[in-house]
Amino acid sequence: MQIIVVGCGKIGKAITAQLSEEDHNVTVIDTNAERVRAVSLSYDVMGIAGNGTDFEVLSDADIEHTDILIAVTHSDEVNLLCCVLAKRTSGCKTIARVRNPIYSRGQNYIRQVLGISMTINPEYAAAKEIIKLIRFPSAIEINSFAKGRIEMFRFKVPEGSPIIGEKLRHSSFLNDDVLLCAAERGNEIIIPDGDFSAEAGDMLSVMSLPSKAISFFDKIGYRKRGGIVKSTMIIGCGEMSYYLAQMLIKSGIAVKIIEINRERCENLCSLIPQASIINGDGSDEAVLKEERLSDMDSLVTSTGIDEENIILALYAKDKVKSKVVTKISHLEFNDVVKSLNLDSVINPKYITSETILQYVRAMGNSIGSNVETLYRLMDERVEALEFHIHDSCGLIGTKIMDMHLKNNTLIAGISRGNDFIIPGGNDSFAPGDSVIVVTTNHGFRDIGDIIEDRNPLKDIGEFIGEREANR
Repeated sequence: MQIIVVGCGKIGKAITAQLSEEDHNVTVIDTNAERVRAVSLSYDVMGIAGNGTDFEVLSDADIEHTDILIAVTHSDEVNLLCCVLAKRTSGCKTIARVRNPIYSRGQNYIRQVLGISMTINPEYAAAKEIIKLIRFPSAIEINSFAKGRIEMFRFKVPEGSPIIGEKLRHSSFLNDDVLLCAAERGNEIIIPDGDFSAEAGDMLSVMSLPSKAISFFDKIGYRKRGGIVKSTMIIGCGEMSYYLAQMLIKSGIAVKIIEINRERCENLCSLIPQASIINGDGSDEAVLKEERLSDMDSLVTSTGIDEENIILALYAKDKVKSKVVTKISHLEFNDVVKSLNLDSVINPKYITSETILQYVRAMGNSIGSNVETLYRLMDERVEALEFHIHDSCGLIGTKIMDMHLKNNTLIAGISRGNDFIIPGGNDSFAPGDSVIVVTTNHGFRDIGDIIEDRNPLKDIGEFIGEREANR
């Protein structure tokens, strides 16, 4: 597809990297010529220095033949205007990053009136991810499928867990309600088979209904920290923390916010009167002790400085009862952050680029199925995708055991109506199903992509052999 990305900041750069990797024809636009040059050279894409709201600039980018325009500059208004101009000029699909809470409250109306295909608010999306982790503190990462009814939980196998050394095919912990999807052991990624057995320190991802996952974590001895979260401390209150505080209060969780900017504190007192607002330096140990950090069930470090958030999270890890979530803004240095063994890490920019890539994949697939959900996991080495099965899908009725799946590809679940099915070899797809696939292969756009490309000559030979045997 032909795609224009307006804005070469961190999000624009991340989106461009992923889209160019999937062989889309990408053009980037930014007012900063040096940024444009750096991105265009790094990812072999076309670059134009200029303003995305300038019709001549859009014309130079061939807006008339563009399939999708993605506007992710730092200005909400510029992003919205870019999308309106693109829509009026070419009728292409448009995506705008919109961060201001004023616009978020009426985002459905804005989309309809302006004809924008999708708006995304990185801070709001990140807040939704954080509240899932706070509600289920045993997991390091949680990814939702089937509109939140099914979830994938990532966790680290603790020392002494009864799951250690037990072969998957004989597991007494994994059953029709819980499926092990992927394992990370050091730098190795494993899509497990029946002979796989977990070791202490492995990072495992399991698929389950949230209600069933609770009993699973109890059985493997993991829900030992704190239990249910009833209180949260937030250090630093930007837009993400503002959204998060509202969500936590609505869920019945007590919120204490420490913010260094006095004017911001005064605004928060009127915006979130149910929260306890403290004007102070959250990086000061004396302040944290005075505000009784050790009595809190969870902590979210959300200052504007990544290094400060990391240090606070490391300091609080053994003091907070259940959960510590660290906000990271930079996309680089993933290996360094991973080596620090933080509890849970959230990156709003990464969530944004992942959501946009999901939309692009959904547009580019064939008629048999739609990409409903996409997550790039384990340093982007694993993809978890949800496909909606249409009547025209060629795999309907075929048993999974007969599908000849690509290597390192697992059908992790089938959502059918109100039922969640952990699939076996005799199961098959039906129209209307949501099918969840976990794979180390990249670029799946249609459910048919899970099937291994077979050698036609080999297939003919097998057919002739079977025919001769049946004579």
